[in-house]
Amino acid sequence: MSSFASSGTFGSRRLEAWTRNYTPLSGTPDEFLDADGRSRPHWRHMLLTLAALDPSEMQQRFASADRRIRNRGLSYRVPGEKDERVWPISHMPLLITEFEWRRIAEGVAQRAELLERVLADVYGRGQLVTEAAIPAAAITGSMDYVAAMRGVKPPGGRWLRLYAVDIGRGPDGSWWALGDRAQAPSGCGYALENRLVVSQAFPDLYSQLNVERLAPFFRALGAGLTSSGQRAEPRIGILSPGPMSLTYYEQAYLARYLGFLLVEGDDLVMRDGRIFVRTIAGLKRCDVIWRHIDADWCDPLELNASSHIGVPGLLEAIRQGGVAIENMLGTGMVESRAMLAFLPTLARRLLGQDLLMPNIATWWCGQPDERERVLDDFDEISIAAAFNNELPGLVGRTSVIGQELSRNERASLRDAIRTRGIDFVGQEIVRLSTTPQWVEDRLEPRPFVLRVYCTATTDGWRVMPGGFCRISDQSDARAVSMGDGVESADVWVLAEHPVEVSTLLPSPERVRITRLLGNLPSRAADNLFWFGRYLERAEATLRVVRCLSARSVDPDAPMRGRQSLEQLMGLLVGWGAVDAPSLAKGAATASNQGLHDGAQYGSALSLARSARKAASVIRERLTLQTWELIGRLESAISPTPERRFPAGQIVDLADEALTIIAALSGLFDENFNRGAGWVFYVMGRCVERGVNTCRLLRQFAGSSATEHTLGVMLDLIDSQITYSSRYLVGVALAPVRDMALLDPFNPRSVVFQVSRIDEGISTLPVLNRDGILEEPKRLATLLRAELTAEQAETLNESSILSVEHRLLALANAIAARYFLQGAGQARAEKVTGLA
Repeated sequence: MSSFASSGTFGSRRLEAWTRNYTPLSGTPDEFLDADGRSRPHWRHMLLTLAALDPSEMQQRFASADRRIRNRGLSYRVPGEKDERVWPISHMPLLITEFEWRRIAEGVAQRAELLERVLADVYGRGQLVTEAAIPAAAITGSMDYVAAMRGVKPPGGRWLRLYAVDIGRGPDGSWWALGDRAQAPSGCGYALENRLVVSQAFPDLYSQLNVERLAPFFRALGAGLTSSGQRAEPRIGILSPGPMSLTYYEQAYLARYLGFLLVEGDDLVMRDGRIFVRTIAGLKRCDVIWRHIDADWCDPLELNASSHIGVPGLLEAIRQGGVAIENMLGTGMVESRAMLAFLPTLARRLLGQDLLMPNIATWWCGQPDERERVLDDFDEISIAAAFNNELPGLVGRTSVIGQELSRNERASLRDAIRTRGIDFVGQEIVRLSTTPQWVEDRLEPRPFVLRVYCTATTDGWRVMPGGFCRISDQSDARAVSMGDGVESADVWVLAEHPVEVSTLLPSPERVRITRLLGNLPSRAADNLFWFGRYLERAEATLRVVRCLSARSVDPDAPMRGRQSLEQLMGLLVGWGAVDAPSLAKGAATASNQGLHDGAQYGSALSLARSARKAASVIRERLTLQTWELIGRLESAISPTPERRFPAGQIVDLADEALTIIAALSGLFDENFNRGAGWVFYVMGRCVERGVNTCRLLRQFAGSSATEHTLGVMLDLIDSQITYSSRYLVGVALAPVRDMALLDPFNPRSVVFQVSRIDEGISTLPVLNRDGILEEPKRLATLLRAELTAEQAETLNESSILSVEHRLLALANAIAARYFLQGAGQARAEKVTGLA
């Protein structure tokens, strides 16, 4: 049966079963059913097409969408939580016809233009306040008003580059604005990811319904950001609060999708009125910053002194025109609920038009008449904070309805409104309209909020044909934010004719061919280096755990092999993978703890988590397959309810994890461009492998080494087969030391690691071309030469320890030269022109 055959009897029956109990809320518009209870044609067409699928195939497609989300690492973070959550996507898109979308787009573009003109006046001539069109307190009462931006000329003459508005249907079926987003609108990246996931799960349906594409909008957004720069090829950075940001995944995804740098405050520095990115090649000019940080946190010198995520001197650079900020600092002022009370009259004043998309009725209590009206209708309206998301005196509550409060709460809130009315607004109670949501094996109506985006272009405002839809699991929701029970849905704008396929590919004549970039941010280099180190540490620990488990149950192992078991357990203690008291409990306990005890900083699980944390900071530079394998590595060795595994299973788990690490290494070898990022990843692994090998040599190939400890040594450096093929006699001390330390043909030897580090440093940019070797290069070249000339017969524990210390010194020199060194930035830096 064809996946999307024309609907017939079976499809109609399934649709009837899905919607048999579908009952919209009383007095609330619904997307699927009209006011007379009839299904809307475009919804019925889509649902009948879905119903024509075999139920098992439909479930497979739903499961495919869920699997794509997990594989892509699509995630978000709820405020107050440390760990990310898997992105909750609705399997049912929100459908909007092209005819209806035109009206939405016109209304959104009009609001964007209105707010642009309001911002230009507030931070410019100030006529709106002077002529009493809006009270000064309604502006300055907002924490997002930035007085330092008064008189500043924005880049390209615009305060807003990206604007968004949350909308919902009113009781009459028309769309109403619920709240404006001008500070740093989030969600457009998630909207794009929703589209990719759902359209790939149902590609035929997506094409059949003529769904408008999103790529042209993002192409326009990228072109607008580019036009803000003062150079033909400006460097554009997405300024992120960091990995703990609630929407860090989105920021990394947009950076990768649009080809921008993902930077944090520490990556940027202000010099001579301009903003520069700290890179391994020195300071490189950053022309445009698309900020995802609230204005108050952007500059600790002039705004919030406690900010550790901003850029000192950013405001001065803006005033001097040295950087373009999108959106400008201070734009968040128009998001306040107090502003909603004045937008209808401001639209008539500034645009000569009524609002095409009105906002919910709002009365700001900073005005006497409006305050009395709110108090008179206290029980019938919503009371909300005028300038922030929390009501004064009601912790954790953004809005309340008077009649739902206790007597004491009512009295307290009324007194607060009388005493300081400027902090409050009264608003018409919002009852969100509903859309079909797939719940188990049927459809149910659920309230939703739709966020629509538009971007400024040379031809005016361009609206994204779709948006970011959040659906609540509550039947009566007054606000929807991403949290428990909330899902996000793709938004399909259904064109009347087939849609032209569009991508972000620019025209060939606009592309300058380049192969290597010298603008790797120091933070990215640091995390790539440590990602390699943590991955190598995890591999080394897994090999020790596997060797310990395998030898502890080997029936052929003689009793004198007990020495190697004790040394293996001692090594795990020294590496922080096992605590000392566990030694008395035997090899099985030590193996379990070393594998998956997250409380031990050196366990394989803790190291896998550290590798994942380092990778999360450079997520925009990693392929989806790489990120999937990183997640699989952690999952493979995560503890289960049955915390203690038998030795045989420990070996299997360790082998599985080692296989995943090998796959990660293969992905990097095959797919990672041989640029600076690759070099730092490789150097990280080589440093760690060289140090670990030295430690293993001192432990198992020292002066008291035996046949059994030397055998363990070869196991741990994965060189048993190579050794056996070279030497027909049994294991001996000098050949083992040579193979582990000095053999340039063995990819596990120390000299092999040092050679790769030396070669990698040679490809990196230098700050001064004076012929003098920089410290990392000097140390690597010297160590490589000495190891190349060394002889295995003359090695001893002291010389091996010296090599270990010199490798660690080399790692420190690499960090001092290329990575960020705290707020003072002690490492050498210089401005390399305007590059």
